Amino acid sequence: MGAMLLSRVAMVGALVATGAIVGAPIAVAQPAPVQPAPTPAEPAATTTPTVAPPFSLPGLTSPLPGVAAPTTTAAPVAPTTTAAPAVAPTTSAAPAAATPAATAAPTAAPVTSTPASSAAAPAAATTTPSATTTTAAAQSCTPWTASEVASGFGMLENLAFDGRGKMLLSEGTLFGDGAIRTLSPGGKTGTLVSDFTGPGGIVVNGDTILFTTGNNAMAGLSNSKNGTVESLDLDTGEQTTVAKGLTMPNGLAKLANGDLLVTRNLGSDQGLTRIPAAQPGTPASVRTDLGSANGLAVSADGATVYVGNTFDANTEIRELDATDLKGAVHTIKVAGSGSSNAGDDLTVGADGNIYMALNGAGKVVRVDPTTGSTCEIGSDLPLTSSVRFGSGPGWDPAALYTTSFDGSVHKLVPPKSS
Repeated sequence: MGAMLLSRVAMVGALVATGAIVGAPIAVAQPAPVQPAPTPAEPAATTTPTVAPPFSLPGLTSPLPGVAAPTTTAAPVAPTTTAAPAVAPTTSAAPAAATPAATAAPTAAPVTSTPASSAAAPAAATTTPSATTTTAAAQSCTPWTASEVASGFGMLENLAFDGRGKMLLSEGTLFGDGAIRTLSPGGKTGTLVSDFTGPGGIVVNGDTILFTTGNNAMAGLSNSKNGTVESLDLDTGEQTTVAKGLTMPNGLAKLANGDLLVTRNLGSDQGLTRIPAAQPGTPASVRTDLGSANGLAVSADGATVYVGNTFDANTEIRELDATDLKGAVHTIKVAGSGSSNAGDDLTVGADGNIYMALNGAGKVVRVDPTTGSTCEIGSDLPLTSSVRFGSGPGWDPAALYTTSFDGSVHKLVPPKSS
């Protein structure tokens, strides 16, 4: 549930070159520069360079991923005989990593038995007075095995499974119309519906699919209300407009009572909007204090709504009560710098954990909503925009499938010990 090709990693290139934004980021995230290793006499330290954006855009409160230099981690040093401050004399300092100079940006040093001691970023108060915050700790964990399933699509924003053996993909273009494309387990591709602008989130509701349109950066920055939620009958092919008058509807989720939720991550009113099932023609803003709201998911029991962000200084997941969306917020901080992570779509696994695509970092992380710990399970996945567990004939329910702005689809298979 990203914001199309220009809203994530580098809108700047298209702004300068064309003077117009149609989707949202286009340039591939820049690799993190490697910091020189400190001398043996110095203790290991993680440094976060100060990032200054070259300019600002309306509605953006932080640097754009791919434009500002991402956070980097200094190479660890050889162990010394001096224990780290605040550690008991019988406890040794944190061990050095096996690969000293090429640590990826969002990956912190291995943690001790107390995960909270390795917080990736200082805790910050949320904008909701009654909110609580869980600070994430980066954990070392076994990566999942990644393989490419398909490539050659346009800019892929989101995915879902129709339960009939097809993967559904929202495909956009920099200039022109988008489509909902299909992919079979054997690699056969097709087009379900086309000729609409800015495809975004997809939700399968029995024999019907719901998807958003108008999900592009220009609409967000100009406060255009050309966004819609469309419904498509998988049996008849009949397409109807469920709701309209939306601004850049990005993420899409369905509540247990039938109401729909959409997110918006650019412009003056970023946040969460509800579309009542009884009156879908009257969408209403729920809250605008969630930052650059993007990824959207509902827990298996329907009790909790999770909202991710993209353009803020910290990558965060907001946890809301599905029956009281305007109530207290629990904020979970995801390890790593927000400007280099560029959080995108997310989903909830059968294990209750949250799985999030980091578009700018090209990674997929697993986040424990209880402890806030972050586990990197996939990397080297440039411009990853969406994640879903397999569903339906031919798709592995234990595996995560990912989409990318580069038009590829990948499969992540967990290790047996994960």
